[in-house]
Amino acid sequence: MPTQTKENYLKEIYFINQKSTSISISELAKNMSVSKPTANNMIKKMQEKGWVLYNKYKPIKLTPKGETLGALIVRKHRLTEMFLSQVMSFGWEEVHDIAEEIEHIQSIKFFDRMDEILGFPTIDPHGSPIPDKKGKVLKPDYLNLTVINIGQKVRLCGLTKSSKDLLLYLNKKKIKLGTIFTVQQIENFDNSIEVLFENKSTIILTFEACQCLLVEKL
Repeated sequence: MPTQTKENYLKEIYFINQKSTSISISELAKNMSVSKPTANNMIKKMQEKGWVLYNKYKPIKLTPKGETLGALIVRKHRLTEMFLSQVMSFGWEEVHDIAEEIEHIQSIKFFDRMDEILGFPTIDPHGSPIPDKKGKVLKPDYLNLTVINIGQKVRLCGLTKSSKDLLLYLNKKKIKLGTIFTVQQIENFDNSIEVLFENKSTIILTFEACQCLLVEKL
């Protein structure tokens, strides 16, 4: 089994790989807050394990084995976040840092039991999909709020990122997963969006925040 440090590298490569198939040592080192030689040394060790493919000056590539292992680490993290949120009543802005520690527990039974208690959830508290036991991920087909037309009613289903600042911002706006609202107006000047809640109250969301919101049409 990988060490905690290797798991962190695998998870980061997995996340980058979801957005781009080109992963450089420089990008990885920056994301991991380490030097390029340090990242390069770790990648060589991971290549010996059969988790990545890497040649000098070429992009890092996850092997099928590495991709599955990365997905299973993400599974543990997101299951933990859901458990902290649903069972222990932590706020969605609190769960990430705690899950970062718990995800390194190696007991499969521990996470299988957590999964069972939760009723086998498919998403975490931020709407991100939870990989199954084989590392497979069902990616939902949600829309970014910025492409929704005026007058359309939508439900918030996920986030493109879940930084603490964003989550606290949404808390202040009383927005959470499942919140239903209608796009009321789009400001020409800065593309901020005014939304109408079902209780008839309205708020204005910045364009930057709207870029982070994934919705489905109703």
